[in-house]
Amino acid sequence: MKNEGMKSYGTLTAGLIAAWFIFGLSASALQVFRNDANRIGLAVAVAAVAPILVFALWFAASKTFEQFTMSLSPQMLTLAQSWRIVGFTFVLLEARGVLPAIFALPAGYGDMAIGATATLVAWKLSNPTRRNSFIIWQLVGIADLVTAVSLGTTARLLSPHSASMVAMTVLPLSLVPTFLVPLFLIFHVICIAQARAWKAASGDTAQKRQGRCAARSLARLNDGKVDKVTSPVSEIETEDGRGNPTLQTNEG
Repeated sequence: MKNEGMKSYGTLTAGLIAAWFIFGLSASALQVFRNDANRIGLAVAVAAVAPILVFALWFAASKTFEQFTMSLSPQMLTLAQSWRIVGFTFVLLEARGVLPAIFALPAGYGDMAIGATATLVAWKLSNPTRRNSFIIWQLVGIADLVTAVSLGTTARLLSPHSASMVAMTVLPLSLVPTFLVPLFLIFHVICIAQARAWKAASGDTAQKRQGRCAARSLARLNDGKVDKVTSPVSEIETEDGRGNPTLQTNEG
């Protein structure tokens, strides 16, 4: 019954992600997100923030949904971040004067760093023994996303004579802030929540292991006492045929 519930949540979540992508693609095609004001506009901000708020509220309100997200593979969620290697696109567009350097370079190189290391992190760090390193990497990934969005919205103020941000509000790049950024951020949050749970699970396992060891030690001690009581050994001094004293062992 529980597996069926998890499966239904998986189907529902996949459907919502697909609908979210179709919405972002359709709205971009209709130029709903287009903004010629040299910054990322309000429509893009709403499209980026809304999925994160929905996820946070759903995660907090539904125990079943929380269990579903916590059951997801941290390796796969982390491996998905490898797509961010395409951040080199921002660097190329900056070189061609399409995007401002103040946004494109930090966002591009930051995404490339996360994307290039995602496979290694998923392979080596996504386990309780590497918990702290795993969480730090996830936080760095979140910081990169937040930095990119912040610079994208303030590029005109920070560098008024640089290239326009209009390319980020039309296809295909409009899918980055409206779909990919919130999706990757949600993946980071789930991985951190899972890693935080590893500590409690590890502590419970350690306590159980210590309890079993103590129980085995006590059992061995009790067995030793029983042997001493039921199998007493005594030594009796006698003389052999030549009159020399000898010891004989008498086991009861």
